[in-house]
Formats: sequence, C-alpha cells, structure tokens
Amino acid sequence: MATRAPQEILSVEQALAFIERQGIVAESAKHPKIPSLADAIAGESIRGNWWAHPRAKTIFAITRTVRESGDVLVCRIVDGKIGFMHRRLWPVLVRLAHRFPAGNIASLREVHTEGGRHRVDETAFADWISTRVGADVAVANSDDADALLMSLTR
Repeated sequence: MATRAPQEILSVEQALAFIERQGIVAESAKHPKIPSLADAIAGESIRGNWWAHPRAKTIFAITRTVRESGDVLVCRIVDGKIGFMHRRLWPVLVRLAHRFPAGNIASLREVHTEGGRHRVDETAFADWISTRVGADVAVANSDDADALLMSLTR
C-alpha cells in the first residue's frame, strides 16, 4: 500500500490522487508502512518539523485543502497522528472499526473561530460514517481489510 520513494506533489489534485492510490496517508508523521503527504509534497523525506522546510507554505496550503475534501477522512488512525483515508477504504473501516480505538477513527475538522483561533472538532465514527457509507459495506472484501490492517501494523 505504501510508496517509499518521495514524489513531488504540486497540486491538490495530485495530492488527492496520491491519497486515493495509497488508501491511507499520514499528513506528516513518519511510519514504516504509510507514506507521508508532507514528504510527497516536499519531494523528499523531511527531517524535523515540516514548518522549517522551504516548501512549508505549499505543504500547509495543500494539506489544509485536502482536509476539506469529501473523499478523505481526516482522523488519527496513523499511530494517533493526523492521517488521511480515502473513501474507497471506508467500507473496510466499517468492518474493522472494532479493532481501532474510537478516538483514532473519529472524523476531525479544523475550525477557525471568530477570535482567530483554530480548534479541532471531532465527530465520533458512528456519527459520521452512517451518513457516508451505507450499502458500500457489503462490497468490502477481506483482501482490502487485510491490506488495511497490515499497513497500520508494524
């Protein structure tokens, strides 16, 4: 599932295609089996905080736009760190939800308050998934489920 070789992503469309292809992508966290979107945008493995990278503004702009996509679940499924899961894996997640801490599969949404602050709103898995997946659960197969679990275990 993961792609190790960094590839330079230059647009939101490329980022969304990358997430769709990979299925699960960390926003910036390092994981042995899941690629980092920040690394892919940078075109290299980032050492330290991505805010110090020359492409930090691009990384920020693309990741924030990806967070608004209806095709992407923003959650903490990647070792409790922010990650993106493409909607093609949501039916598999429904079948395997019992294997994850509830907080790790809650949908996250960054909200800008009137006071200029940012806060993260969390929607419980059961609340957001019931309106988005429905009948697709029946088409989730065991190969996809196995691939999902393997990608998230070391």
